[in-house]
Amino acid sequence: MDLQQMRYVVAVAETRSFTRAAERCFVVQSSLSHRIAGLERELGVKLFARSSRRVELTSAGTAFVARARECLAAADRAVADAAAATGVVRGRLAVGVIVTTAAVDVPELLQRYRARHPDVRVALRSGRSDDLAAAIRDGDLDIAFLGLPEGERPPGVETVVLDHDRHVLVVPAGHRLAGLPEVTLRDIAEETFVDFVDGTPARAQSDRAFTAAGLVRDVAYEAGVVELIIRLIARGLGVALLPSAFIRPLAADTPELALVPVVDGPRRIECLAWSRFNPSPATRAMLDVLGVGTRG
Repeated sequence: MDLQQMRYVVAVAETRSFTRAAERCFVVQSSLSHRIAGLERELGVKLFARSSRRVELTSAGTAFVARARECLAAADRAVADAAAATGVVRGRLAVGVIVTTAAVDVPELLQRYRARHPDVRVALRSGRSDDLAAAIRDGDLDIAFLGLPEGERPPGVETVVLDHDRHVLVVPAGHRLAGLPEVTLRDIAEETFVDFVDGTPARAQSDRAFTAAGLVRDVAYEAGVVELIIRLIARGLGVALLPSAFIRPLAADTPELALVPVVDGPRRIECLAWSRFNPSPATRAMLDVLGVGTRG
């Protein structure tokens, strides 16, 4: 058994196709199939159930792939650590980001990072703060930019607060509240709301504020992306509470929207999170670019 065989198995498991796996691994399909068949003979088990149309992991294959990923990650880390000892940062950096990040210009940050460390392959994915924090704990992400209710921290990861922010009310330009110097949650409780999906950290920030004020609101429209929230508001279908640092630049270019400060509105923090267990050289390099030190 060798690492290349493991890579082939993981590629087939992720693509569910010997053809696509061979393309990903830059090898002819016959060679990839031959190496996997040899591994199955060595192990004495079938890793994949094959048909003319489908490829699926067997129970043995599922168990094998989980450990193979750990072995491949350890091998990649060994190479990265050896390179780091000579002053060269290599390897892979998996970055997570929420869509409403405003404390850091992520594209500009990645550009600076690539200029300093061109040998690191950076992967970026967006998602919910709780999912991104879980991905760090599981080893699927190295670092992430999160948005959370003020005073909250995700468990099991290192964090540093990048910014504190307050939500503002976002209404259609012709709304009765547009132009007011400020409002309270009680002033807007009877409005129809557009918000993020129930159960997400982005939604929890507003839900908790209304609950703390002893108020109930009507969230008629739920959306997973902020672009849809903005479009629904612009069409006059509802109002929303959104982080001010994120929405102000967008509203400046969207005349259909108006922003109103909320006296007792939600507050949030933007924070940077990373694994508290032995960050990789690529992760430490990103923390250095951001001016954030690691403990220990």
